[in-house]
Amino acid sequence: MDITIQNSFLPHVDPDESIAFYREVLGFEVRMDIGHGPIRWVTIGSPAQPDTAIVLYPPSATPGLTDDEQQTIAELMAKGSFGTVVLASDDVDGAFEQAVAGGAEIAQEPIDQPYGVRDCALRDPAGNMIRIQAAH
Repeated sequence: MDITIQNSFLPHVDPDESIAFYREVLGFEVRMDIGHGPIRWVTIGSPAQPDTAIVLYPPSATPGLTDDEQQTIAELMAKGSFGTVVLASDDVDGAFEQAVAGGAEIAQEPIDQPYGVRDCALRDPAGNMIRIQAAH
């Protein structure tokens, strides 16, 4: 039995802004865009990984959340501590330069970490932390 990663979820605040970021800054493709206005679920992914995707979702549409819980989520997103994804590149420095050129908010320039990987970090328009590390 094999278990693989199919989808991972990250919240968005503005789906159009998020689509532009993931397309233009990271080179991802939009695979599905379901809903209307700000209440949209957008599936994106790398053209190199057709079976793995990230679903950008509106956290405010999560059933059962109280107003206080929605406020907490919004505060955590603003700090960049709610959603995180780790991506890989065979050229971390090139990916970083592409992100800078695309206007991404930079959280950390490329660095060789003491635990053995080279990586950098940026934030998407919703505040999610995007780490890009050297591919193994």
